[in-house]
Amino acid sequence: MRVVIAEDNALLREGLVLLLTSSGHEVAGVAATGPEVLPLLLEHRPDVAVLDVRMPPGFRDEGLRAALAAREQLPDLPVLVLSQYVEETYAAELLGGGARGVGYLLKDRVGRVDEFLDALERVAAGGTALDPEVVTELLSRRRDDPLDSLTPREREVLELMAQGHDNGTIARSMVVTERAVHKHIGNVFLKLGLPPSDSGGHRRVLAVLAYLDA
Repeated sequence: MRVVIAEDNALLREGLVLLLTSSGHEVAGVAATGPEVLPLLLEHRPDVAVLDVRMPPGFRDEGLRAALAAREQLPDLPVLVLSQYVEETYAAELLGGGARGVGYLLKDRVGRVDEFLDALERVAAGGTALDPEVVTELLSRRRDDPLDSLTPREREVLELMAQGHDNGTIARSMVVTERAVHKHIGNVFLKLGLPPSDSGGHRRVLAVLAYLDA
């Protein structure tokens, strides 16, 4: 898998390069400032881009803006965004419009190597990977709505769905059968008024995210 990395912190940037190359991936290019990102992505057209949200010169949203601009010209470009904190506006903008192949992780997640690599591969394959803390923030914004009618189990299933996990992974995480997960998902969709679609896991995640961001 060919990867482009955009990260201004030299230690983290080199750590990502080492992690990815030692895991059998190719780092096609690296960027340390916002203006470098878009030309680099257009030149290399990687299988996935790993981008910091805030980069020089302004340390505001240069990385995210570059990611959005790149996806306008390369609509199928998978993008995994890294951020120091949960920034809901950025997450919502990246995930808006029925986007495929997107992820939003906190930088602390990089230290959990297996989780990070799993998220990266999921995004590269066209799926979705949301940091659990981002999902929690989105859930906590909703008040006095159908989310209140979910049981603790259904809410746990919803959080895992929104992170991008499939039924098998959810079942293993909750130590239940896939049949039980299927039933919980049906109840969640029914209570939230969302169309069920077990055949399209990504569409399922986007439906949930659209609801949470409404």
